[in-house]
Amino acid sequence: MVFLMVDGHGDPNTSVARREAVEALYAASYAVPAVGKKTLGRVHTVAPLEGLWSAEDLDVFRTRDESAWDWTLMIAQPDWTTLAIVDDALAVAQKKKQLPALGLVRFERYTEGRSAQILHIGSYDDEGPPLQRLHGEFLPVDGLAPVGRHHEIYLSDARKTEPAKLRTILRQPVTAVT
Repeated sequence: MVFLMVDGHGDPNTSVARREAVEALYAASYAVPAVGKKTLGRVHTVAPLEGLWSAEDLDVFRTRDESAWDWTLMIAQPDWTTLAIVDDALAVAQKKKQLPALGLVRFERYTEGRSAQILHIGSYDDEGPPLQRLHGEFLPVDGLAPVGRHHEIYLSDARKTEPAKLRTILRQPVTAVT
């Protein structure tokens, strides 16, 4: 799939860079349908925010040491999106809002491959137990091991949803253990 993406590091709850990345991704992603409609006669609904997470020591995800996290935030775009459409959308977004992270937005194809996932309902801070079940129970029983970056898809808008009702897909790329 093709995505608009921004990279960063640190605690997603306190990072100004993360907030600015989210603002820039949404501004650009909402401009893509306007440009697509004007140039191609095509429209689409903006996809949910997603995040790829990694760290030198993967145990920081279980312990929630968020200051050690590396992240890539991203929003999927329709397959008909081209670099020219993205460039035009970024220009439209820049005219509407002077967002510092718009210059960090990139357009890239992302291929994840085989993955295991679980739906988590609740606060982002309570993801530890379902991640432990996914990594410590499900994967070993099925002869799988994690590879690549942890992937989350945010189905709820955290600004409008109480933490106990947030819905997040927790996804982990996997490989067969030989």
